[in-house]
Amino acid sequence: MGFSKTSLSLLLLFVLFSSSYATSRITHHHSFSSTPKFSPNQRAEKLIKSFNLLPKDPVNIIHGDHSIDHFVPGKLVEKKFSFFSDSNGPSIEDLGHHAGYYSLPRSKSARMFYFFFESRKNNKDAPVVIWLTGGPGCSSELALFYENGPFKIANNLSLVWNDYGWDKASNILFVDQPIGTGFSYTSNEDDIPHDETGVSNDLYDFLQEFFKQHPKFIKNDFYITGESYAGHYVPALASRVHHGNKGKKGITINLKGFAIGNGLTNPAIQYQEYSQFAFDNKMITKQDQADINKLIPDCEVAIKTCESKGGESCSSALYQCEQIINNILSISGNVNYYDIRKKCQGPLCYDFSNLEKLLNKKTVRDALGVGDIDFVSCSRVVYNAMLQDWMRNFEVDIPELLEDGIKVLIYAGEFDFICNWLGNSKWVHAMGWSGQKQFAASKTVQFVVDGTQAGLLNSYGPLSFLKVNGAGHMVPMDQPKAALQMLANWMHGNLNRTNFLADSR
Repeated sequence: MGFSKTSLSLLLLFVLFSSSYATSRITHHHSFSSTPKFSPNQRAEKLIKSFNLLPKDPVNIIHGDHSIDHFVPGKLVEKKFSFFSDSNGPSIEDLGHHAGYYSLPRSKSARMFYFFFESRKNNKDAPVVIWLTGGPGCSSELALFYENGPFKIANNLSLVWNDYGWDKASNILFVDQPIGTGFSYTSNEDDIPHDETGVSNDLYDFLQEFFKQHPKFIKNDFYITGESYAGHYVPALASRVHHGNKGKKGITINLKGFAIGNGLTNPAIQYQEYSQFAFDNKMITKQDQADINKLIPDCEVAIKTCESKGGESCSSALYQCEQIINNILSISGNVNYYDIRKKCQGPLCYDFSNLEKLLNKKTVRDALGVGDIDFVSCSRVVYNAMLQDWMRNFEVDIPELLEDGIKVLIYAGEFDFICNWLGNSKWVHAMGWSGQKQFAASKTVQFVVDGTQAGLLNSYGPLSFLKVNGAGHMVPMDQPKAALQMLANWMHGNLNRTNFLADSR
């Protein structure tokens, strides 16, 4: 695919915000700009091209249908696989590792790729968890191999077990979505969704067929998780599943809760908090903050217009509001906006290039059954297709779910700037639901791992907010043990418990 050695980046998990720094850097600290130089489409293409992130085709679009004889619309094609060839190791059957394609019923050619890892502890009653990476348009394989999957990639491209993989506490799905992301593909660009309705409908259809083909998991508790732009995906999918269950359409999915890590969920509130977070962490001065705050009213007006009119007004709101971030990053210098403790190492801040190297190895592709499909880490076309979705508020889906007893966990690493804990805490506390006052009055308690404070927790009823110590944007990568304990204890209804429930079963 011609990727550079630094081709995959967390930058594309929140590519727009980062592009502000890359394309609109300001040299004079107090010369604040509110006029974007590029349209969102131009800026996205400029950024991704500069990082050599584009695949051979603008998205994973196959010329002519690919192996169409093997697919029936609305069905799964799945195989067991093993990345391990050690004769002394577990068998494929013991591992319970699956990879497959789902043929979307609305399309003749769209195929959604996924991994499914059964519980490493062979616990068939463990919850089923689905993980969604953000972007929009970035592959969930990033999380699989660098955050919370069963494996990690060694420097020699071999795989080693992840001691804190979430398969220790669950049966976990990683899905490449929307169509055109990762190993997912289509022969028709019109198959790419443009909003969360399309995204959540595709995922809901996939889940219906997944549970149909894996009936032994239908009664298991089900949780939806993700990070970054999945602050949109996750509540939208949770709402879609909940309404499907209420309407008694298809298989009832045993939805118990959802979790969002360092997400973008309510832009109107979160954008207001960038300058405060930056000042609190000495990224800017008090005068800088006062000057930057002058940009907030125009951002607020633009978001309200987006909410009322939709369409191009949402694109306008996006590049109006990003000027807040532009100016902060122009002052703060070579800070890693995903972890402000660090400096960016090169233009991408992180190097995840081993992912493409691994997934483009013939032996790996053969094991997964993906044939000659290119792996697309982050898709420009998918990103562009979702531009008018960015500034929409997906907190609005959450109160109904809380009232119906669906558990909600919002967690955030303390050192992430781009989806910082402060903005997330603000919208969680401002959210209107029957327990709002009690949640606001809840006592902040320590989240303890190995006898040490690993975070600060507020909870009331089904709602929890956790600020994770010592972590940036990718909490499971920076604090893997704390992240696994968080997941396991939360699913068991004991998030503030000090012992590790994943180890006690």
